[in-house]
Order: sequence, then structure tokens, then C-alpha cells
Amino acid sequence: MSALRPPDASPAKVTKISAKEILKPFLKALAVSFILLQFLFLGDLSYVYATLFKSSNRVQNFNFLFVDYDGGIVGQSVLDAYKRLEGESFPTLFPSSIEQFPNPHQVRNTVCDGTYWAAMYVNPGATANLAAALGVGAAGTGSANLKSLTVIWNGAKYPAFSQSEVWPNMEALVLATRSSYYLRNASYIIGSADLENEQVLNAFLDPVQATEINLQPTNQGDRVFYNTISMVMPILQQFFFMMALNGISAQFHVFTKFSWAINALFRAVVATLYTFIAALCTTGYIWGFREDWNVGAKQFVLSWMVYWLYMKINFLVFEIMTTFLSIAFVPFGVLTWILVNVASTISPFELNPSFFRWAYALPSHEAYQLLVQIWSDGCESQLYRALPIMFSWWIVCVPIAVLCVRYRCITAIQAERASVPVSETVQQAPKGRSDDRTSISNSEEYHAAETDTSVAKPIPEREDEAVRLENLAYYPSYPPWPTTQ
Repeated sequence: MSALRPPDASPAKVTKISAKEILKPFLKALAVSFILLQFLFLGDLSYVYATLFKSSNRVQNFNFLFVDYDGGIVGQSVLDAYKRLEGESFPTLFPSSIEQFPNPHQVRNTVCDGTYWAAMYVNPGATANLAAALGVGAAGTGSANLKSLTVIWNGAKYPAFSQSEVWPNMEALVLATRSSYYLRNASYIIGSADLENEQVLNAFLDPVQATEINLQPTNQGDRVFYNTISMVMPILQQFFFMMALNGISAQFHVFTKFSWAINALFRAVVATLYTFIAALCTTGYIWGFREDWNVGAKQFVLSWMVYWLYMKINFLVFEIMTTFLSIAFVPFGVLTWILVNVASTISPFELNPSFFRWAYALPSHEAYQLLVQIWSDGCESQLYRALPIMFSWWIVCVPIAVLCVRYRCITAIQAERASVPVSETVQQAPKGRSDDRTSISNSEEYHAAETDTSVAKPIPEREDEAVRLENLAYYPSYPPWPTTQ
């Protein structure tokens, strides 16, 4: 460094001058980063928060099916109750005829296939059973079947929202139906029923009861993680693994010692094995804390495969993103990718503004739809859309990722060339050709020939360029790992 310093300059003076020179550009660069990071988090988190902005006004987008198999006063009471509850904050009830749904099994199937979030039907003979229990026109038994209604829903479909918006509103509709029944029939019953009979009185106080059919009860506490943390962690795992893979690759200079084709194949094999095991672990901790959740070995294997494909896609996305994005903007891309993906799974689209429906194209949303289908034992089938979208991501990303590895290898070669010292003397012609050298390109081009560099000295600019190119080739990466090499 003494050769670069002016002869009459003291160290203190040089330091003082250097500080003045760097202070302004340093503060300018810091200010730019300060502002950009504020905009990054403001924009990303505003996007996430906007997905549920005024969501209570979109509860009406939840569709409930209603079928009356009785044709009596109970069905009329349900419709009267819905008219009182109808609004933006209550799901929309769609009455259908028994011609369209001849039997209750078809009602169950339409909830299972995801056409409706829930369904309610009036059991056949409900009005007659209630009249018998109350003794209308005869002696009341009070012991007749008062289960006039049946409610069907799927607790595995966005469990946090199903248990806060679907089932509670169904219960509210049942309670409102009871009130509507009183408004229609209470005065007549009071005048004709034997209310001194305890059983008849109990039937009068609770005339309309419902049977619940939950297609897949999902009551374990960890259910709130399935569409949130369990969709974020697989993405982060791939980014961290890529950092480790690149760091180790940089330490052993694998991009310059092997051809780009070998590097691409090697990274594909390693990524496939890593995502395979990572998907197994992810499925394993979900199963390990499932409590009394009714899922078995079949669902375990299928969930494992979905997570495997999901992780593989994210690894490829990061391979592409970290290659083509400027190093300074890779954190911006990674954070944005994570947040837009989790925003697509954190809540059902029925509660989101229409704009956010574009997220159907994201792998996270489709992966979660497949998981819901698996956990519901075939209900909520989204295979027609989810698998084509996910495999499209995989098919498109694979060849681009191969080109990215090729680009990394070429950049690593350029970095190694730039790090070769430049002779201060006239370089001499190559002494010979090394045919037995193995490299990513031609030996003579790659090693710049064997020359007389006895007095060679590196140029600082070439060193800086070598560092820059090496960062491009191996970014993002951990620091070198300790080895016994």
C-alpha cells in the first residue's frame, strides 16, 4: 500500500481525506437503501393486509345450499329466518328443489366437491314429527325426533375460517329458524298443546334442532398453521439450502472444475434429494402433532408428494431469481415471493377483493388446494386446475434453471480469468498445450496459456472485477464451510 500513497502524505492525512471522500457517497447509498427497504416492507405488507381489508363485508360470498325435503312449516321457517339474516356479513343461501337434489346424499356430494361451503336440508317428515312431539291435534309425545335439519360442512377447508364464518353462521340460521317457527306457529301451539306435559314443554322450548355432518373434523390447535407457516417454511428451506449449496460450490470451485452440464445435473440431483427429504420432514411434523385428526398413511404419502413438488418448484424459482436479479435486489425478490405466496393461502378467495384472484397462478395456492383435497379424503377436488398449474411451473422452470447454471459457470470462469496476474513484462508465447487438463472450457482459453510471470503483479481493478464476477456466480451463499481439505 505504501507504493500507492503519495510520498509526502502522512497516514493521518490520507485517512482524513479518504473519510471526506467517502462520507457523501456512503450517506447517499445508505439513504437509498433506507428508502427502498421502507417501500419494500410497506408494499409487501400492504398487499398482505389488503387481502382481508373489509372482509366482513364479503362473507356473503360464502355459498350455502338449502333443500327442503319436507315441504312444511320448518322449511318456510328457514327461508323466513334467512330473510332476516341476509346481508353482506352473512353467507348467501341458495334454495334448490328436490328435483335437482333428489336425495340427501347428493347434497353431501355437492358440499364435498366444493360447489358450496356448506348445505342445510330439512329432513323428510320434519313437520309431522314436530307436530307429533307437540301434540298438535292429538296427545303430544314429546319424544318424537326433533332433528328437523341437517347441516353439512367441511372442517378441513381453511379450518380457521370454516370454524369462524361457516359453522357459526349455520348455527345462527338454525336459531333464527326456531324464532321464525315461533312467529308462525307459537300462538296456535300454546292454545292446543299440553304444555303441562314436561316432554311437550321441552319440545316447545326447542322445536327445531339440527344434526351436524362435518366431512373432516379438524379441531387440533395446529390447524391454524396448515395454510400459513406450513406454506412459508418450505419456501424458506429452499432459499437457505441454495445458500449452503452455493457456498460449498464456491469453496471447492465446482463451477470451474466441471462442465456446466455436469453442474446442472449435479444440482438437479442434489435438489431433488434435498426436497424429497425436506418434504418428508414437513409432512412428518404435521402428522406428529395431528392429535385425533382422522388422517392415515394414504394421506401421509400423498401430502409428502405434494410438498415435494411444491419445494422443487420453489428451488427452481430461487435458482432463476438469484441468477437474473441484481445482487442488491435479491432480498427484495425473495421477500416479495414469500409474501405473495402466503397471501394466496392465508384466507379463502371468497373473502378477498377480486384483484387477488390472480393468485390462482401461484404454486402455494394450488399446493394448499391439493392438500385440502387429500386431508378431506377426496373432497374439494381441485386436480383439474392445481396439477396443471404446478406442473407448468416445474416444466417452465427446469430449462431456465439449466441456463442459469450455465450462466453461473461462465461467470465463474470469467472471475478466475480476471484473478490471473497480469505481467509487467512482455508476455511470451505459450510453451505448450496441456491436453490432460479438465475444465469447463478449452484448456488454452481457460488458463490463458503458460507464460513467464516471474515479475507479475495483480492490478487492483482486475481483483475487484474478479470478486464481482465470483459473487455473481456463487450468490447467494453462506461463508465458506470449514473442511479438512
